[in-house]
Amino acid sequence: MISELIGKDHRFREILARLNHKSIEDYYNPYRMFDWPATLPEDTWWMTPELTTTYGTDVAAELDQGQLYRLSRYESINFYSLNVDGIRELIIEVTKRIHTKGFEIPSEFFHHFIGEENEHMWFFAEFCLRYGDRLYRQPDPAGQASPWPEAASFLVFLRILLFEELVDHFNSTMAADERLHDTIRAVNRIHHQDESRHIAFGRELVSLLFEDLKTKASPARLLEVQGYVRRYLDYSFESLFNPRVYRDAGVPEPFAARRRLLASPRRAEFQRHVFRKPLGFLVKTGILDDRDLASAGTPGERGDS
Repeated sequence: MISELIGKDHRFREILARLNHKSIEDYYNPYRMFDWPATLPEDTWWMTPELTTTYGTDVAAELDQGQLYRLSRYESINFYSLNVDGIRELIIEVTKRIHTKGFEIPSEFFHHFIGEENEHMWFFAEFCLRYGDRLYRQPDPAGQASPWPEAASFLVFLRILLFEELVDHFNSTMAADERLHDTIRAVNRIHHQDESRHIAFGRELVSLLFEDLKTKASPARLLEVQGYVRRYLDYSFESLFNPRVYRDAGVPEPFAARRRLLASPRRAEFQRHVFRKPLGFLVKTGILDDRDLASAGTPGERGDS
């Protein structure tokens, strides 16, 4: 029973107490935090170029500097739109579990988590609508239903963790990139500050939920869970490659460009780099196995067992 595991895990409870305290001490008013300029310059990077989906590919080689700047603008808007959609899902799922059986102890942190994520969703949407005049809507992910009911909470918090790990890789990189406008750096810096707490919490909770899951799951069920996790890693990464972004940026044949980018050697290298830390965590906890470290981002090589 997860409540018993959490109740007996003194380390988790100590970490939880520190994170609750930190959430209170670091609280800020997001509605007064940002100085939104009327416009942002268009002839510059809106996203760290090394994080754009075309970087180092034949598609990028076909674009001039102005087109690359424009593409980074819309990739930036897509990235923040992904945050809006992802945050909406995680708020819904955490709210379903707050003060419910099994989650009594982390519920205080859930309150901080929900409040902070709601504010993140606001400032990401504000950026998109102010400077991009749009939010990119994401398709509902296929195959996200839990393989079996007992795995539902584990997979919910694992999805939240992996989403936050992906986002934080981008946030921490862009917050430090002096090529970007101060407003862009500030949005990423503030989000990274909060996400570091959420990731620390998420890793601890996911580890405990997986220990609980292993007591209920047959080897076949655990293989189903592994397949689900691998598919979600691919799905979340591929959501960065949005053909509507390429269309809006003026990239010729946007759907063909997406197919070329997903098939390029750089895609696998990029995905492994983005998920380097969470993949290490997944293998260390036994959620995935060693082969996933080498084959991440290369669909078809891992299989779903």
